[in-house]
Amino acid sequence: MIKLQDIDKYIDSRFQRTFILKGIDLTVEQGEFVTIMGPSGSGKSTLMNIIGMLDEPSAGEYYFFDEPVHKMKEKQKSDMHKNYIGFIFQAYHLIDELTVYENIETPLLYKGVGGSQRKSMVAELLDRFSMVAKKDLFPEQLSGGQQQLVGIARAIVGQPKLLLADEPTGNLHSEQGKQIMDIFEKLNDEGITIIQVTHSEENALRGKRIVRIADGAVVKDEKVR
Repeated sequence: MIKLQDIDKYIDSRFQRTFILKGIDLTVEQGEFVTIMGPSGSGKSTLMNIIGMLDEPSAGEYYFFDEPVHKMKEKQKSDMHKNYIGFIFQAYHLIDELTVYENIETPLLYKGVGGSQRKSMVAELLDRFSMVAKKDLFPEQLSGGQQQLVGIARAIVGQPKLLLADEPTGNLHSEQGKQIMDIFEKLNDEGITIIQVTHSEENALRGKRIVRIADGAVVKDEKVR
């Protein structure tokens, strides 16, 4: 599903080249649940942004379902991102001016899904996450855990093949974090491929494989179950 070959990401200044990622080789099969771990500044979020087509590598090749992402124009990448990838952020990134319902609905508007279908798809997720009573509230009226549930609902409403989660429980207390990880496990059981970045060894063990990076390079790649 995902194949990264010799991926570099660097910043050039007048006198030197600073590498954020160096020589990354990574393959992720459809249906896997992979955790990326490493110290702060090791390149984890940059790697996620490249996989999610929000950033471009400086060198190397990226294949997504055998399609060469590194050769695609912006419009193609944008369409791939929109149709295949859901993104969950540590800071939720909800739109403050929109209600819970409208936040979840937004990706479907971008995809041009018809009104009645949008309604039933959003209603299904509100029901699944027990958020029906909160559908008309705004993000600031919700707890952190509830905001992250809305973030997950928004990420999966378009039925993506790949879910990318960057420190999804980083701002939550342990019980809320456990609830989010339970949801991830269930989504993975339903066939969604998940790649998460986390500092939590406990959350990492919910996945099936841990890729550890340091100084922009993969230093260990191991199956955990």
